[in-house]
Order: sequence, then C-alpha cells, then structure tokens
Amino acid sequence: MAGSDDTRAAPARSVAVVGAGVSGLAAAYRLRKSGVNVTVFEAGDRAGGKIRSNSEGGFLWDEGANTMTESELEVSRLIDDLGLQDRQQYPNSQHKRYIVKDGAPVLIPSDPISLIKSSVLSTKSKFALFLEPFIYKKTSTRNSGIVSDEHLSESVGSFFERHFGQEVVDYLIDPFVAGTSGGDPESLSIRHAFPALWNLEKKYGSVIAGAILSKLTAKRDPVKKTSDSSGKRRNRRVSFSFLGGMQSLIDALHNEVGDGNVKLSTEVLSLACSVDGVPASGGWSISIDSKNTGSKEFGKKQAFDAVIMTAPLSNVQKMKFMKGGAPFVLDFLPKVDYLPLSLMVTAYKKEDVKRPLEGFGVLIPYKEQQKHGLKTLGTLFSSMMFPDRAPSDQFLYTTFIGGSHNRDLAGAPTTILKQLVTSDLRKLLGVEGQPTFVKHVYWRNAFPLYGRDYNSVLEAIEKMEKNLPGFFYAGNNKDGLAVGSVIASGSKAADLAISYLESRTKHDSSH
Repeated sequence: MAGSDDTRAAPARSVAVVGAGVSGLAAAYRLRKSGVNVTVFEAGDRAGGKIRSNSEGGFLWDEGANTMTESELEVSRLIDDLGLQDRQQYPNSQHKRYIVKDGAPVLIPSDPISLIKSSVLSTKSKFALFLEPFIYKKTSTRNSGIVSDEHLSESVGSFFERHFGQEVVDYLIDPFVAGTSGGDPESLSIRHAFPALWNLEKKYGSVIAGAILSKLTAKRDPVKKTSDSSGKRRNRRVSFSFLGGMQSLIDALHNEVGDGNVKLSTEVLSLACSVDGVPASGGWSISIDSKNTGSKEFGKKQAFDAVIMTAPLSNVQKMKFMKGGAPFVLDFLPKVDYLPLSLMVTAYKKEDVKRPLEGFGVLIPYKEQQKHGLKTLGTLFSSMMFPDRAPSDQFLYTTFIGGSHNRDLAGAPTTILKQLVTSDLRKLLGVEGQPTFVKHVYWRNAFPLYGRDYNSVLEAIEKMEKNLPGFFYAGNNKDGLAVGSVIASGSKAADLAISYLESRTKHDSSH
C-alpha cells in the first residue's frame, strides 16, 4: 500500500500486543478486523493465559476459568463474530447453587420468596435485607455523593455490613468473593471489586432500590438490550462454557488472529518509544528473546506504531522501558498482591457418592471452614453441569483451595490436597473411598487482589498510558477479573489504539 501511487492510501499500520491471554487475543482479533498488522508476543509456550481445557480417559476439565457470562456487550459481539453460538454450552440446573451452613449444603435463595423460606439467613438478617431500601433512601435524599466519598477505600465487608449486616457478609458475600476471586471481604475494595454496586450506592443510596430502578431504566432503554442476530433476547447473567471447554474460545481467537502472528515462547525484554507528543510511524521498538529459534532472536528489535500491554504488572515491572532515548523508570508502579490458588479435579464412582447434589456447585464460607474443619473454598459439580465431561458411571468435581484466607494451603503437595478434597466432599456429599481420577493445577498468581489501595495501581497504569504515546494497557489488573471483563478490556484497548493510529495517519497526511 505504501508504495502505491495513490497518496490517500495510508501505509499498513502495525501494533504489538504483549501477552496472549484472552484479553491480548481479543485485542489482536479486533485490530486484525480493522486491517491493522498485529504481532502477539507470549512468554509462555501456549496461548490462553489462565484459560485452558484438558482431557484424558473420558474426562474433560478446565484448569482455569470454568464458565463465563455475556455481562459485557463486547462478549456477545465476539461470540457472534467468531461463530461460536452453536458451541455455547449451558450448565444443567445452573440456578441451583449451594452454600454450607452448619456443616451441610443449603440451596442459595435465588428470589425473595425462596429467601424468606431459606435457612441460610436468620430472621434478623432477612429483615435487614427488606428494610435496606427504606433505611438507605433517607441518606440518599440528603446527598448521595457524600455517602460514598466517605467510603472511597471501604472494604467489601464493611460496605455489605453497613447495608445488610454481618451475617450476610459471612454467609453470602465471603464465599462469593472467595469463589470468584480468591479474595476475602475485608481486604477487597468495594469500589474496585464491585464498581457497579459502589455506583448504585452513590446514585441511589440503597443498593436494592438502586438495582431495581436501574433494571427498570435499562428495560426502557432499547439500546441496552442485547439480542442476537435472530432477534432472540440474550440473558447476560447466565453462565456458560463451550463444547470442548473454555479452550474452544481461545482456539477460535488464536485461529482468527493467525498462528503466524502469535509468537509463543517469546519474551519481551525492552520497549522503546521514540514518539514525543507527535505520533510518528514506527514510534515503538521492541526487543525480544525467543526460545523458539535459538539465539538468533535474542535482543532482536522490531518496530511498531503502537503497543497493547496485557501482561500482569509484576511482569511489566521486569521489562525495560525507554522514552526519547532516556530510560522511562517504572518505580511508580506499586507492588500488586496476587493470590495463589490450587484447583483439584477429582472423579468418583457414582455409587460412591451417597448425597449427590444437582446444580452448579457449593461454596464454603470461611466461618464454616473454621467451625467444621473444612479446608476448601468450594467445589463445582463439573459433570452435573456438563454431563459430557465424564464417563456415565462417574461424577467429576472441580475443587478450589487457597486464596487470601488459606494462602499456604494453595501450595501444598498433591497428596495432601487430595486428602483435604476427599475429606470435604465426604462431609458435604457423602463421598466414600478414594477418587478414581485426580488432576492438580497450581496457580501461584491466580488473581490480582483488588485491595483497598488498588487505586494506586490504576493511577500508575494511567500514568504509563499518559506518558507513553501509543501505549495501552488491558487485562485483569485493570478492568475486572471475570472472563467477560477481560475480553471487554482487550477490545476497548484495541479501539483506543485504532483511534490513536487514525489520528497519526491524519497528522502524517496533513504534513
């Protein structure tokens, strides 16, 4: 294109994406669709980051994220674009989710009527839930902004305790945050872990009234509705996976981005930005070390017009940055706390599970772990959700251990974890004997902890983006931990990069 006689034709632009997790692949896919040349650098030997599926002996399991939702519009769009709707797999009885109370699994109420009947909460806590809109409306009429500004660094625990009382925190919030992020209510920040709820309080005072009112306004606003091409309404809260596991999403993305554009086992050593205020062509130079092609690639430099960084901040800190020929020191990046997690996949003969539960899974509040000697965070009923994931005579379970309450346990050896999982499943589901199948996956840095001072992390990311023209950051250190949030994060970074490249093209052509 650059060599053609047509002066209006812009040269093909190129973007480096660092990290081939789902946010990096989503960003690369979006850039490719816009006609941008993309190279993805991944230090590991596979794409997908914390998403990977495995199979053996008739079992299929996920070693990272097990399900996702279409909570972000970018997710629905991506699934449609990749043609994956036919491969979406919805779990059986997905609204049946259990919590441990007094040492036994109890169904989590999914609506107000079942909440009244449920034994999960005491009568006092049920009253607190129903009265919350009336108590918190009062403060909101005064000035709802003030309510939240006092609580800028408030913990998730303190926020929910203010609104609903301690029992709700112990029995609903604690297991939920442990199950979704490995965190605990006291160390998590409400503003960063649950920004939507924090904003509801800011706007309406009451979380419950705010949730109802915002739902009603969303219903009136036709733009908000997500429907697929066939015009069917899509439920954005429903969890799903794919036939073949979550890996199917990664494979489809990897395939579309193009194998030749994804450089595996290739570590980014340094990034140099020669741009100073004015966007210039090839303003970035990246040096890499590739384990693929021997020493030839070591320190090899490649030029790009922009960079999307999706590597965890702990990895970014190890890279050298230059700007305008001088070192750009990242000493302003705070240390991010990452939570360790072990995932144990076990199977048992169906006749050895005396109290099998139908549904999604069971979560264990920390209070129950302490009281009843339970050691795991919770278990997904993998083959109850997706019957094709295990031979018909067996149940497959995925159990999580570790997180912020039990950091040391996460790193325990497989033999010990196997005993703990079998012991917990014996107490909760009446499992007898030993598992027929065991797989152990250890994630040393499973999730970044969105702690109370997480704002300093986001400010540091913003500072990098502001001071390095053509540099954009995406991933779970920035926009949320759920698969949908991370996809949206990558897609948005790609859109910003495209706008940047367009402004650069305009600048080039006006000179």
